[in-house]
Amino acid sequence: QVQVEESGGGSVQAGGSLRLTCTVSGVTYNSNCLAWLRHAPGKEREAVAAIYTAGENAYYADSVKGRFTISQEPSKDTVYLEMNGLQPEDTAMYYCAARCPPQRLARINGLGTLTDFGYMGQGTQVTVSS
Repeated sequence: QVQVEESGGGSVQAGGSLRLTCTVSGVTYNSNCLAWLRHAPGKEREAVAAIYTAGENAYYADSVKGRFTISQEPSKDTVYLEMNGLQPEDTAMYYCAARCPPQRLARINGLGTLTDFGYMGQGTQVTVSS
């Protein structure tokens, strides 16, 4: 039974920062990556950051490049999302995923185009006020 738990969400003013944490347990196979997605009301779910096991390469959606940083523990069971320069449009429920599309798709097509993620938690809410 895969368990994914996100934490660290909250309410901040525009320009502020938050650090999200995701812990993963019960993975019975080597997860190919850990990723963060977000879903805002009335919008499509969006993958914003992912870090792949092979090569420890990180990918970002264009909307967060330069502001968000994904990192993971050496054990690869914990992943963080450091979010700086938060804006009201970053308001969303943020989810962690322990299964991602193949890395070549992120590299060729861009992370923001990918949708086939699995093993997600209940999410943590991020609210940014102007």
